[in-house]
Amino acid sequence: MNNKNLLEIDGSFGEGGGAILRLSAAYSVLFKQPIRISNIRANRPKPGLRLQHLLGLKILSEVSNSTLSPCGVGSEEISLTPNSTNDVKSKVQLNVSTAASIGLLLQPIQIASLGFKNSEKIEISIQGGGTFGKWAPSLPYLQEVTYKLFEKSGLKINVDILRHGFYPKGGAQLKCVIYPSKEIIKPLNLTELGNTDLIQGEIIITNHLRRNRDNIGLRIRKSIQQNLKRNIKCDTDIKYTYVDSISPGVGASLWAQSDNGAIISTGTILGEKKLSSEKLGSIVAQELFNYIQNEIPVDKYLSDQLIPLMGYVEKPSSIKVSEITSHTRTNLELIKLFTNRKYKIIKNGKYYIISF
Repeated sequence: MNNKNLLEIDGSFGEGGGAILRLSAAYSVLFKQPIRISNIRANRPKPGLRLQHLLGLKILSEVSNSTLSPCGVGSEEISLTPNSTNDVKSKVQLNVSTAASIGLLLQPIQIASLGFKNSEKIEISIQGGGTFGKWAPSLPYLQEVTYKLFEKSGLKINVDILRHGFYPKGGAQLKCVIYPSKEIIKPLNLTELGNTDLIQGEIIITNHLRRNRDNIGLRIRKSIQQNLKRNIKCDTDIKYTYVDSISPGVGASLWAQSDNGAIISTGTILGEKKLSSEKLGSIVAQELFNYIQNEIPVDKYLSDQLIPLMGYVEKPSSIKVSEITSHTRTNLELIKLFTNRKYKIIKNGKYYIISF
């Protein structure tokens, strides 16, 4: 039984979305702090838990042997009481009936696992859901950017994608294996971009869109390379792959690792009906060029994912970003509820430095 006082959290503060729920639940388990969250997504058109939030809570409570209050889709209040020990379940399976973002489903457990010192590994098998989705990190992005930076701090996460899933039906299949660190988690300091000699990329296209005379992957890659060449003298290694999936879709992303250890990325840009392959390639290329031109080592999609780790690590951490997103601000404020860590935001021209 956990003897700490219950921490009350207003789920409508800040950006008032699912990020509050995910981080609060993760930190509850990480710091052994019982919580009650009320007014969940109160300002959204459909308040309360959506299925992906509910599944994220359930997988977190199952892995960590924590106690989750009875709840369902639409619930506007939940309580979570973490197990006072570090005993965790080593294997779990999750079935997802929608195209819910797997990247967001995994977010609470990947944060909580910073504290799972007694576990060798945790295997999570997922049937269903989306590897790509709007306003969510894609699995390829997590593999190439977020999880590689986590590994530098000591938390190793591997993802084996057996089938991709796109909106509206999802249908992904994958296995995620988390290897918690036995050592103290190392801080992250990413304030200088440094030099980038190679830009890598991946374009995922479902077989629904494979055509004999019109290679979408080739067109997107050609557009990316042409647009990059106008602005950057740098080698490129951009692959396109056609995959099986229940729903049609296209997702393109670029990333580049610098000699300072930073990994900048475009995030994943999704194809849309009225968006040509050439325009998609142009958008992706311009997104990465903006970070390189302004010497920004942490992209806007990554900053809010790194904040929880920075707030947990005892030693000083700093990152340089081009903007303070609403998710980042929410995460920073939530950290103050669970820890005595203080942060600073310093604006300097076109960038910001966030430090703990």
